[in-house]
Amino acid sequence: MHVITNYTANAGAEAMLSRLLRVSTEPAVVASLIDISDSHRDLAGGSIRYVPLRVNSITGALPAITRLSRLIARERPRVILCWMYHAMIAGVLAARLSGHRVPVFWNVRQSLDDPSALSWNTRQAVRLARLLSRMPDGIIFNSSRALEHHRSFGFSNQNMEVIPNGFEPVAIQPACRVPQVFGIAARLHRQKDHATFFRAAALVQRRHPATRFLAVGAGLCDDNATVRSMIAESGLPDSAIKLRGEVTDMDAFYRSIDVLVLSSRTEGFPNVVAEAMSYGRPVITTDVGEAAAVVGDTGLVVPPGDANALAEGMCRMLDIDLHAYVGLSNAARRRVDENYSLPQVARHYDLFIGQG
Repeated sequence: MHVITNYTANAGAEAMLSRLLRVSTEPAVVASLIDISDSHRDLAGGSIRYVPLRVNSITGALPAITRLSRLIARERPRVILCWMYHAMIAGVLAARLSGHRVPVFWNVRQSLDDPSALSWNTRQAVRLARLLSRMPDGIIFNSSRALEHHRSFGFSNQNMEVIPNGFEPVAIQPACRVPQVFGIAARLHRQKDHATFFRAAALVQRRHPATRFLAVGAGLCDDNATVRSMIAESGLPDSAIKLRGEVTDMDAFYRSIDVLVLSSRTEGFPNVVAEAMSYGRPVITTDVGEAAAVVGDTGLVVPPGDANALAEGMCRMLDIDLHAYVGLSNAARRRVDENYSLPQVARHYDLFIGQG
């Protein structure tokens, strides 16, 4: 059984869960504290049953834990894997209430590079999870930095493991041009720091007027006043950037850009970084979560919150020739294939939770 906070969101945890469900041969139940989208049902496929608990407020949390405990007692799963803080708390408490002795594992998807970038609600969930951290049978972190941060914060469990995200290979065409289009894929949230991205893009555009930028993610729409204000304040011309909002066809996004940019203030294992690399797209990332370790020497790493450093990284990419760009493209693709293949990661999950 998988317990996840919100299986309607299009973020890293939801994407990784869908991949694991897709390659699993074992029937499973997915319980979402909030809801489940049709798109995630379609992505996962297989012999999966879905149970939305539809919690829509803090007051609904306790009844949802009771319903989840009854679900556990009825289904009697072999193991429970809880994704993200709220689901971790609900899952371990519901398992205790169910009367069914079942191993429970937590799956932490977030580093604590900058806790102030997290919402108030999430910060409280992190604190409560710390108090309960001895209860699960084990804790999975999707990055080494996440494990270190949470251990320093006070998470205490004798069975903690790092399992990175896994990715499926995609068919790509060899690069045939030098970089021209930079893309960012992230929902509008302060931890993603779009303001720094827009400021950096404006600096780049002044030096390289032909450069174009593409932004996708929930909230990144032309009719969003907050986004329009950030772009106007940055000085980036409207003609230089396209805002596509939340998209379902990420394949088209990766194929339409030449370089991915991650401007986040905090991350765990950012899916978009490795996904872009699997398409042969080099990445410029802030040094958050596991991003620098994933990129290695196939892209560039800059400090978070530094628009000048981010702009300088993009300008360095614009200044390379086609031969150098092809070399980075091939190296990025190879790095993901060798270190983050989905079958390899799925086996790691099976071995870790199988011990329960």
